[in-house]
Order: sequence, then structure tokens, then C-alpha cells
Amino acid sequence: MKNSATWIALNDHLGSMKTIHMRDLFAADTMRFEKFSLSHEDMLFDFSKNRITEKTVRLLLDFAHARDLLDYRDAMFAGDAVNITEDRAALHMALRAGPEGRYKIREEEVGSKVTGVLIRVGQFVEAVLSGTKTGTTGKRLTDVVNIGIGGSHLGPKMVTQALAPYCQPGIRVHFVSNVDGFDLAQTLAGLDPETTLFVVASKSFTTQETMTNAHSAHAWLTQALGDDAVTDHFVAISTNRAKVESFGIDPANMFEFWDWVGGRFSLWSAIGLPIALAIGTEGFLNLLKGARQMDEHFRCTPLEKNLPVMMALIGIWNINFLGFDTLAILPYDQRFARLPAFLQQLDMESNGKSVTRNGEPVDTATGPVVFGEPGTNGQHAFYQSLHQGPKISPADFIAIAEPAFELPGHQDQLLANALAHAEALMKGRTFEEAGGNLHRQFSGNRPSNTILLRQLDPYNLGMLIALYEHKIFVQGAIWDINSFDQWGVELGKELAVDILDRLEGNEDCSGLDSSTAGLFTQLESWRG
Repeated sequence: MKNSATWIALNDHLGSMKTIHMRDLFAADTMRFEKFSLSHEDMLFDFSKNRITEKTVRLLLDFAHARDLLDYRDAMFAGDAVNITEDRAALHMALRAGPEGRYKIREEEVGSKVTGVLIRVGQFVEAVLSGTKTGTTGKRLTDVVNIGIGGSHLGPKMVTQALAPYCQPGIRVHFVSNVDGFDLAQTLAGLDPETTLFVVASKSFTTQETMTNAHSAHAWLTQALGDDAVTDHFVAISTNRAKVESFGIDPANMFEFWDWVGGRFSLWSAIGLPIALAIGTEGFLNLLKGARQMDEHFRCTPLEKNLPVMMALIGIWNINFLGFDTLAILPYDQRFARLPAFLQQLDMESNGKSVTRNGEPVDTATGPVVFGEPGTNGQHAFYQSLHQGPKISPADFIAIAEPAFELPGHQDQLLANALAHAEALMKGRTFEEAGGNLHRQFSGNRPSNTILLRQLDPYNLGMLIALYEHKIFVQGAIWDINSFDQWGVELGKELAVDILDRLEGNEDCSGLDSSTAGLFTQLESWRG
């Protein structure tokens, strides 16, 4: 890739950009915001606070075309096996396509399958929310405990928290993911087995952490209500009918999804059942509609007006040419408390790769290290480093115009802080402006994007999540990596099985490296 003409052109252009300060770019061009911002429905993407000029954007677009981005995008939407290491499609867009969707995988139309599961999800949600579906003693179900991990946890939890104002009365949704027993025990404390529904989300129904928690929940329930209660208090989201049945769950209460749905892209599927239980079927369908709108925008809009594409290209410029290999996610809305963690998984699990699709080492940096915290809390944590640290981290500021709760003065303060910190990262403060005090000087010239939404509702949230999904896909396509596998999580899992066997007393520490053996011995000593 570094030998291509378009890369070389960008690298040559970089030489003239290294000494340019963004404050000077803004001073020289009063139309900079108009040139470097894009809108789609109630979403605005401002990328003017980056070290770019119109020439930078032209060269980046040339680069995207030269990397065959359009062909790879079309291949994904066509249902081709773009997940080449697992020989699978990556067709999460089909999950939100609606009845008019015409997605196929190997010539098989998948829309009817998706619609069938969505209908069953809607019927189940309606039964629970209306009280038709009850627990084994006839009491109304008031608490839902979702047991999953990774994509079966982060997405549903983030969305449910973000859409808290839309949650249905009379139902509370809880999430358990960590195999640390404290997570499950704390969640179950105070819950009534007679009114609790468990949703076990595992494609294979063998995920170690999820099934450990599920079996402990099973024991908690059956100790109180007996084995027969499992049928009325457990549902599964899985593809493994045999395992679901052996657990004691009625197959009628199993909701299917498919191997062409990656975990971190799965909240649109039956994995979103806890979302639908929280906000109702209509709210869930509006979430899907918003994502579908972004799918169509990404699929049909010219690259220069395409929000995911421009967002991705700015990231490519920052990572590969300016050398800024981190990304701060800074949402100025408390409802987005879990958004940084969700996007961390979405980006780092997708593009944290060092091998091309052809199995060769990459010759460039790939996915960034993603971190973040909602504003204004983050301002009192790591913003010091963002503004004055020697390592520059680009940032995505995300703000909502209309507040969830109208408390006098609150929203104005929140938005003022979001806009001010983006401005401060761009402008900085000169030595003279700081009164000759180096401690109060800010270099500025630190890039950021700002995403504004009119309001945080299911539709706009669907658009926002899909925006990031497609941005990450574009970057993976340009880097020539497979954004849809995650082999990097496997080795630790495999070694954990061996060490677990030793911790359970079946083997000693012989054969382990000296560090692991030493840690093992200390743990055994402290645990008696």
C-alpha cells in the first residue's frame, strides 16, 4: 500500500501540512465549517477541526477509490463472504432492512428468516409487557436479566441505557456479563424469582462465562421454584437447539440468529430482545429504521458527501499520516455512559489486526486504541492529557441538542463545555496569551470531530451506531484487513481452560512458565 501512487501523493502532501496550525486555517477561511461538515437528516458531522485542506480531502478520496472501496462495499451488501477467514458474509444490514430488504447469501434470500424472528420477538415482548406471559406461579414478570458477554452484552446494555427515557413502565432490564460471581450476585440481590425472566444470549450456548452465569442463575431459580420453573423463566438467543434443550429451556423460547451476524454487530438481531423488552417493539423497530437509513446513505451517497466514508478517511489521515493512533470518544450526554466501551469493542475487535486479507503482514498502522468517558466527567479525568500531554489523541465529540430532562441551566452548561473543549483542542493558547507562563500554554492543533444529533431517540441512535459500523468497515477495507473476525481472543481462552483445570486441583503448576507458575502458587497459598 505504501508504494501506491495515491499513498505517495498523500505522504508528499503531509510535508506541507505538518507545519500548518488549524487556528491559521480557520483565520484564513471563514467558510471552513461549510466546506468540512456534512448533514444527514437530524445528524451533523463537523470535521473542520482536523489538519486538513481541500487538497487533503481530494487526495484521501483518490486513495479510497484506488483501494477499491466501492467494490468492497458492494460485495458486503451483496452478501459475499467478506469475512474470508471464516468464509462468511457480514450482512448485519439485513437485520434492519425491513420487509422491502432483498439481501441474499449464496443466492438464498434471508429477509424471510429475519422477519420471522422479528415477528416472534415482537409477540414475546407484547406477551411480557401485557402480562399475558407470566412466571410459573402466575405473577407478572417485572425484571429481565440478560446474561451474555461481548456483543451479546455491550450493545444491548448501551442502547437500553441510552434510551432510558423510552423504557416501558413495569419492567426493569438488568445485564450480567462478568464471570466474577459478584456481578450476578449483586444483580440478583433483591430480585424475586417469581417475577424474574432470564435471557441467555450465546450463539453456541457454550461460551464459558455466559454459561457459568446461566447455570448459577438456573440454580438460584430452581432452588426457589423447582426445576419445572425453568420453562417459564428462561429464554435463549442461540443457534444450538440441542444445548438449549439440555439446559432445560423450551425450544419454543429460543430465538435464532445466524453465523453471518458477528457478535459486535448483533444488537439488531434477536440479541436485541432485552432492548425490545425495555423500550417496546415499536421503539426497537425505530432503532432498526434509523440504522437502515444510514445503510442506504452509505450505500448510495457519493463518497465526498458520505458521512461514514469521510469519517473513516479523516481517521486514516490522522492514524497513518499524522501518526495519531488513539481515538477518544467523548459523548456529552450521560445516557451515553456505555457508548465509549461499546465503540471500543466495535473498533478494536474489528480493526485491531496486523495481517491483510491475503495473510500478509500489514505495512501500516491499523485500528486505533479507543477510550472515552462522558463529558463533563471526563474533563476532570484525562482531558489534561488531551490538551497538554505530549501524545496527541484525536477525539469524537458527540452532543445532543435537546435534553432528556429540562433542568434549568444544565443543558446549556453541557453543550458549552462540549463546544469549548473542541475549540480549545483546535486553537490552543499561545505563550503570549498565557502571559508568558508555560504551564498555562496550550499547543492546540489537536484534531477532533463533532457529531451533533437533534435528539437522542431510537431512530437517531440507530443512525449513529450504523455510522460507526460503516466507518470501521471503510477503514478495514482501505487497510485490506478482515474487520469481521476476532481470532485475537482465542489464545487466552484456550490457555484459560488449562489453567482452570489446574486451579480446580486436577493438575499442579508443572509445565507452566515461571511467572504463571509463581502467580499460580501464590493464589493457591492465599486460597488455602
